[in-house]
This record gives sequence, C-alpha cells and structure tokens, in this order.
Amino acid sequence: MFFFDIKRYSINDGPGIRITVFMKGCPLSCVWCHNPEGISPHKQKIYTRKKCIGCKRCVENCPAQALILTPEGIKSNDSCNLCGQCVKVCPSLAMEMSGVEYSIDYLMGEIAKEMVFMDHSGGGVTFSGGEPLLYPDILLELLDRCRILGVHRAVDTALYVPEENLVSIMNDIDLFLVDLKHIDTVKHQQFCGVPNERILSNLRVIAEAGKDFIIRMPLIEGVNADDENIIRSAEYLSLLPWNRKEVHLLPYHATAIGKHQKLGSVYNPGKIPLSPPSFERLQHCINIFKQYGITASTGGSV
Repeated sequence: MFFFDIKRYSINDGPGIRITVFMKGCPLSCVWCHNPEGISPHKQKIYTRKKCIGCKRCVENCPAQALILTPEGIKSNDSCNLCGQCVKVCPSLAMEMSGVEYSIDYLMGEIAKEMVFMDHSGGGVTFSGGEPLLYPDILLELLDRCRILGVHRAVDTALYVPEENLVSIMNDIDLFLVDLKHIDTVKHQQFCGVPNERILSNLRVIAEAGKDFIIRMPLIEGVNADDENIIRSAEYLSLLPWNRKEVHLLPYHATAIGKHQKLGSVYNPGKIPLSPPSFERLQHCINIFKQYGITASTGGSV
C-alpha cells in the first residue's frame, strides 16, 4: 500500500500535538474532496504547471519517452509507468509523486521522533487518508507498535468499510474521528458516491462497544448545512450510547481545486453549488446540536 503524506505538529486531528499519517485509497468520492491525492490507492504523478520552467529535463530523461512539452505544459501519454525519473531531474519541483511505500519500521521511527511533543501536549498519532480501515492488517501492526510505545492512537475514518475490518481492529484504537457527511442516504450517494447505511451501521457498532469517538462534519452550504440535515443528524447521534457527545463542524473551503488541477482530475464534476457557511449559520447549527445534548464546535476546515 502507499502513503501520501506525513504531517507533523498537527493540532486538528485529535487531542494535543500529533503526527498524522495519510494512507492512499478511499471508497468515497466526495465532490468537495480536499485530499484528492488520497482517493486512488495507486501511486500518482502530480504536475504543477506554474512551477514548470520548460527546461525539458523530464522529457529528455524519461526512460519510457512518455512526456512531451506543449504550450500547456508537460503532457504524459499512456507509456508513463510512474517510475519517478521525471521527479528526480526536475529542477523546479514541478513534478512530484503522490504515493510512497514506507516500511512499518520506518513509520515507527518517524512517530518516535515526535514523542517529546506528544508527551508534553497529550498528543499522539492519527492515521488518516484516504481510508485507513481499508488496510486492517497493516493498521493493526502500526497500532500495536504504538501501544508498546505508549502513544495515543486515533483513526480518522468515514467507516465505509466491511464491518469485519472495523471489528478486527477497533479495540486497538483509542479514539475514532468519524466523518459524517450527510444523514440522508440518497443525498450521501449524490455527494459522496456511496450510500450511508454501512457508515451508520458501523458507527452504531463502535458506539455500542463503548469506543471513544468524535463526529467530524464538513459543513457546506448547498450540501448539508440546512436545518433538515442538522436536525436529523442531531436526532440520530443523540440516541447513540455515547459518553462524549462531541461534534466538530469543519467549514468548507475550495483550496482543493488546485490539487485537482495538479492531478489532472476534475473538482466537483457535477458543478454542484458549494459555499462555506456564514458565521450565523455555524452558530445556528451549534445551537441545534446543543438542543439535543451534543456539544458542537468549529475546528479546522474541509
């Protein structure tokens, strides 16, 4: 499997100062996805047109002769085998690869480097993506190694995985950060590419098992910031056996458009109107959750 980022000094992915490890591969295809490089489980090439100086070193050094310089920048043909030679020779860093195979020993070494910050802040490690629960065997070994080090373990997940993946690993997770996009399954399918019955079922599994979790909801006008969705979400969550009762609302932003351009993918292909919620709308949603005994707050963005 491939990883696409390791983020240090993270303060929005769980308590304290954390290191967040991002795994490639996600079964959802949210129209606003802010980590599109995490959707595909495979290695990908990223090209930043504005960084390209047109030196043609990538073209000249490509062993597959898969690159050509055009007026629109560097283009690849079907011969590209993602060998990464273009990345190595690019002087302006216009070429990058998304997807690295790290050994578990290497990752644990990187995690261990951050322990002084974790210990002083009550932080830990967060495994994110993509969808880390797609890889239960690898994730379980990482979680077990973290347990031995005494590191707090969080997993950021949309829970759209087979229940057996979740059950096989959930007792080794200290905190779930559960992404809940929409309570209505038809709209969830429209905006995220999959229905939500499996997500809600798995959420009930971790709640009934007494696991600690926080709900993280991207809040987007035109998608899920309306009263109907917030009220239905609050009603559903309030009925779960859940001690923490904490929701983090993540206001929408559109900075991922640039990432899609670099990947050659299309942001919001259906041209669905998307916009960040106003301050008043945020406060209104917070108040709705409060009426159902749930503490909602804003933190981070999506």
